[in-house]
Order: sequence, then structure tokens, then C-alpha cells
Amino acid sequence: MRRREFITLLGGAVAWPLAALAQEAGRTYRLGVLYPPPRSDDVVIAFLDGVRQQGFIEGQNLTVIYHAFALHPDLLPEWVAELVKARVDVIATIGDLAIRTAQEATKTIPILAGTDDMLGAGLVNSLARPEGNTTGISILATELDGKRQDILIEAVPGVHRLAALADANRKAAKLDMLQEAARARNVELSIHQVASGAEIAAAIDTAHASGATALNKQASAER
Repeated sequence: MRRREFITLLGGAVAWPLAALAQEAGRTYRLGVLYPPPRSDDVVIAFLDGVRQQGFIEGQNLTVIYHAFALHPDLLPEWVAELVKARVDVIATIGDLAIRTAQEATKTIPILAGTDDMLGAGLVNSLARPEGNTTGISILATELDGKRQDILIEAVPGVHRLAALADANRKAAKLDMLQEAARARNVELSIHQVASGAEIAAAIDTAHASGATALNKQASAER
């Protein structure tokens, strides 16, 4: 399944809690969205397409309050508070930080979340029966980090130094596993963690200065 098709399905999933309210003639529903990219991004367009396909049409029976937080994660508490005050019917969000912020702000508004590992991050107690007001999808993208590393090593013959660009919130254990896998193939892997988009350029420069001839960008729901 292609990325756009997947995100469209996620948008359709937003309609589940909306539909549970039973559509009322003449009512305008409110959807709060906290996503990393700007609203013009193809991913966001696909997401809202999925919502529309379920009968919730912006400008007719739906109002969307959208905030892009990739460049301003520090504003998440303020934006979540705004959504709660606006009494949105559903909050849709991506990434551990945004999900936790929403969970701290409301225990009643349904939260539709997407992140790498909902259960592993402690965001829900069970995937089958996620108690509370949070449900969603575990992408498990980090499971592919090792595969991408193997492909990168094979794609760059003779590589001896490899760099990984990782989210500072990633679990260290998984990064350690990547280093062990690289070492087994006689490749030295240096890990460069970033906490914000502003740190990426400097991290890449440091990786290049260390002698790395290839870069593996690790999975992250936040960036």
C-alpha cells in the first residue's frame, strides 16, 4: 500500500468517533488536527480526503482547526488547550510528544493517534482494548531501520563509516542494535541525534566531518 493510500485510510478512521456521535442534520462537527507538516502537504491533503470520503465535508458539516508543529513543538500545550476550549469532537495527532500533550489536556475528547509504537511508548495499555480516550495506529516504522541500513551498506560498496540521523526521543536500545549490526559487517556506525529540525544541518555536517560516506535517516513520527 502506498503512503498516500495509507494516510487516506487514517483520515477515514477519524470518522469513527465522529460517526459514533450520530450525524445530526444541520450540525457542524469540529476536528482538531496536530500534525508536523503544513496543511498544504500531500500527507495532510490525503488525510482530509479520507475524512471527506466518510461524509464529513469541510465548509458544510465540518470545521477543521489545524496546527503544524514540526517547527514549533514548544507550542503544542498552547494549541491543545485551544482545541479543548473550542470543544472539538475529535483530536487527530501524530507522534509521541503531541499525543502525550493531548492526553494530559483532556480525558474525554477522543484522540485518534498515529505513532511508531503506541503500546511500547506507554500511550495505551492494550492495542486490542486501548482504555481511555486514545486509539489509533502503530506504524512500527523503526522495525525497518535495520533493513534500510543493510540496503545502504550494499548500495555503497566499500563503505567503512556510516552515519545515522536519529530522533533524540528514540529508544537507545534499538540504536545500539543498529550499531551491533553494522559492526558485524565491518562498518562503523556513528549516531547523531537531533531534537528539532533546526539541528539537522549541523548533525549532517558533523557526520560528514567524522568520515561517514553514507547517511541513514531513522524513522520518527515527530519529524
